[in-house]
Amino acid sequence: MDNRLTDASFKRAIAALAVPWQVALDDAPVRQALDRLSVFLSERLEQGATIYPALPFRALQALAPQDVRVVILGQDPYHGAGQAQGLAFSVPDGFKRPPSLRNILAEVESDYPTDDSVLTLTSNLQRNDLSRWSAQGVLLLNTVLTVEDGQPASHARQGWEIITDCLIRQVALDNAPKVFMLWGAHAQAKLDLIENQGRHLILTANHPSPLSARRAPVPFVGCGHFKRANAWLLQQNLQVIDWKV
Repeated sequence: MDNRLTDASFKRAIAALAVPWQVALDDAPVRQALDRLSVFLSERLEQGATIYPALPFRALQALAPQDVRVVILGQDPYHGAGQAQGLAFSVPDGFKRPPSLRNILAEVESDYPTDDSVLTLTSNLQRNDLSRWSAQGVLLLNTVLTVEDGQPASHARQGWEIITDCLIRQVALDNAPKVFMLWGAHAQAKLDLIENQGRHLILTANHPSPLSARRAPVPFVGCGHFKRANAWLLQQNLQVIDWKV
């Protein structure tokens, strides 16, 4: 599947967002950042850059703020051909599983072990697509939503952070209680956008990257966030997430 962004697909994606997201993005500084970003992306595409993903706002497309039950923050999209889907940490089924996603799904397995007979039947399937989480109300949002081929963080500080800060704040302002999973310093830098609302559960740990997943002060490995999130959702009389992919 071609996952490259085009100028037309970027503009269509903005126009197709649900009304609550459109209202949030209509704030003057955010609109200005979007306009500047649109110009930047158009110029880079004209210069021959390959930009991923084709659907940078995909994480928002199936969810209004009030539908979100869990927020997982990533940094920027995968920078290889065919990988980025517009959902943080997710890649299509059948791709080689990236190291951070491998640790994430291992933690799910630790919290919710798979029956051996089921594991035998599915062991040959490399299931990496997290859209099933998205369909249940998990917002898989990167803080930067585009990247150039082979160049991680190449679109950082081009305006995306203003836009995604606005989106995070909009979700936190919603009346429904939510779980925010903040893994690593980059995600935890968004605490001020969330914690003053007081009704949400905030879970923090190191990033699931192999470089930090087992390190102090709060290793990702063994954090139990998936089970803890579901226990808290039950306490709020909300539907739990089936984390199995």
